[in-house]
Amino acid sequence: MLKKIVFMGTPTFSVPILKSLYQNGYSISAVYTQAPQKSNRGMKVTKSPVQLIAETLSLEIRTPRNFIKNEEEYEYLKKLSPDLVLVVAYGQIIPENFLKLAKKGFINIHASLLPNYRGAAPIQRSIMNLDNETGISIMKIEEKLDSGPICNHYKVKIDKKNNSEKLSEKLSMLASEKILENIDDIFQDKLEFVKQDESKATYAKKIEKSEGKINWNDTAQNILGKINGLYPNPGAWFIYKGERYKILKAEIGSSSLKIGEVINDHLEISCKNGTSIKILQIQRQGKNTQNINEFVLGSKIKKGSNLNNV
Repeated sequence: MLKKIVFMGTPTFSVPILKSLYQNGYSISAVYTQAPQKSNRGMKVTKSPVQLIAETLSLEIRTPRNFIKNEEEYEYLKKLSPDLVLVVAYGQIIPENFLKLAKKGFINIHASLLPNYRGAAPIQRSIMNLDNETGISIMKIEEKLDSGPICNHYKVKIDKKNNSEKLSEKLSMLASEKILENIDDIFQDKLEFVKQDESKATYAKKIEKSEGKINWNDTAQNILGKINGLYPNPGAWFIYKGERYKILKAEIGSSSLKIGEVINDHLEISCKNGTSIKILQIQRQGKNTQNINEFVLGSKIKKGSNLNNV
């Protein structure tokens, strides 16, 4: 008899895991995802990536605004009586009374090596902190955020050229493979779930747009970590003569002048400790993204400009 699985997820990261389960014959009884969001101008309603793929697969879709005191959703899930609920970057708090409705519990795939980087932005924080490795953890959900016992985790190296989008894709594909190695063992109680060491817990808080501001008095390594970690959104940025510029791609150089000074005509900028940032791709406020050779043709930022003096 097929086991009944309920899937909960929202962003692009979650999609390969849902597709992997479906394509390998697992019965997806329902898909929960964040409700469609109105765009900034309020004209267009955007469905989540998970909702779009669930519609393509003709799966039952649920989009509650929240679960707190939501009797309708509680009764629905109770009647469904799932064997397991798999949660992958869903983005909602699930109350304790809901966690009792699945026979094998609520299982979460989290994009870090727990107990490191509990919370909303583990991928971005691992790059911004210049970590050498990260990974995924498969764990049972408990009421406290990302604190449940772990059955397995899988490590990957962080390529220093990777941005958060590329690393997210890599971890998502890894998760889509590894869930297939674990899910039957979870159903059959063959895996041991080990309690996390609370003394080693760290937190990856939600990214604030203000964190993207570049401090040229920092090292090029730290600045590149910010550029890669915050790609594509909210992005790493600086202000020059009242305009915001977002750097989407860069590399480290070794030229050095006064900190914050533009070293050459290709927008290489001097940083701390004799290092520099070579900008490869940039976006001026309100404009399209440009490669640096195209950007410098009409740029106000010239060799000798100092980005600290603005």
